[in-house]
Amino acid sequence: MGWVRILTVLFLLAFPLQTYSAEGKISKVLVHLLDQKGRHALSPSLFDRDAYQAWLRRHPEACHGVQFEIHWKAKKVHGPLQIRVELVTTKHPKMHPLVLTKTVQPPKLFGRWIRIRLFGDAYKKAGKVLAWRVTLREGDTVLAEQKSFLW
Repeated sequence: MGWVRILTVLFLLAFPLQTYSAEGKISKVLVHLLDQKGRHALSPSLFDRDAYQAWLRRHPEACHGVQFEIHWKAKKVHGPLQIRVELVTTKHPKMHPLVLTKTVQPPKLFGRWIRIRLFGDAYKKAGKVLAWRVTLREGDTVLAEQKSFLW
């Protein structure tokens, strides 16, 4: 019976020696068109936001940008992270997507929202957004990914 206890203790001591890799999750990506003033809604109401987004889609001449609101979280990371948005547009094919990046610090307890915008002349030069992919990265390692249907 003594050797079973010794094996159990050795087995339990071996677990903390394992290295845990970083984990990340992108929970939600909201894509909103922006008007000339950088607004995606005229009031805080979700109904009004959806109605205004529908109006902006019907009137592309009123659009002056696009905004990605990304809810993300990460665990067991050791430094700053990078959120990367890759866009396939009418002027940027999938082989050479337009890339927007933002460096972020890992959240303490819960997830965080972050906004990444393409606005003004840069939006006009990029063309219409056809597909997108959002990745959460630690260095060159991709921790999480979310992409549009057409990616």
